[in-house]
Amino acid sequence: MAVNKVYPDATAALSGLLRDDMTIMSGGFGLCGIPAALIEAIRASGVKGLTVISNNAGIDDAGLGILLQTRQIRKMISSYVGENATFARQYLAKELEIEFNPQGTLAERIRAGGAGVPAFFTPTGAGTLIAEGKETREFDGRTYVMERSLFADLAIIHAWKGDTEGNLVYRMTARNFNPVMATAAKVTVAEIEELVEPGEIDADAIITPGIFVKRMVKLGHVEKRIEQRTVYPRA
Repeated sequence: MAVNKVYPDATAALSGLLRDDMTIMSGGFGLCGIPAALIEAIRASGVKGLTVISNNAGIDDAGLGILLQTRQIRKMISSYVGENATFARQYLAKELEIEFNPQGTLAERIRAGGAGVPAFFTPTGAGTLIAEGKETREFDGRTYVMERSLFADLAIIHAWKGDTEGNLVYRMTARNFNPVMATAAKVTVAEIEELVEPGEIDADAIITPGIFVKRMVKLGHVEKRIEQRTVYPRA
């Protein structure tokens, strides 16, 4: 019997999955490829005490920034948070816990979690504050730091195209973090821009196999904001 993975809206797609104090992975890079509709549905649900794993925390009025405004996030596990003044205020006031990661280490912690690898050694951060309290080991004359992998209760991701079986394709910058997060949670919910039937996506083009995706929502209008607009004057 076929399983219907497509839900009418983001709220329905998250129904029964959200609870206080859970851990959520949120894909994307900056404001590119973020699961904005699913983030808004989480805000509307009112769940709190969240631990959120994401490369960044959006900006004050977009992305994960809207969950910081409502103080639904207790802890962020991130790499770059420099664009969010709300984040800075809450952190400096000791209202928000932060676990900083070098960007590549964060990506590998997520990938390892999806692969069932509990921990790995990396030279990144050895001899710095990053290594404090962590096991270190020497390999071939170089010091490495042990990092634990990450695995969440829920992953929310954004893809360009998906079929009804959950096979996904990402475009450009949206490929950052979304594919690895799709594999590293108990349940993965994807929002997609285009929905097609099975077989309409070339098998060689599929990036996330449908076995990892439990629920999907087809988006209507998708607002694609630019975090830092940089232009050159016309000649």
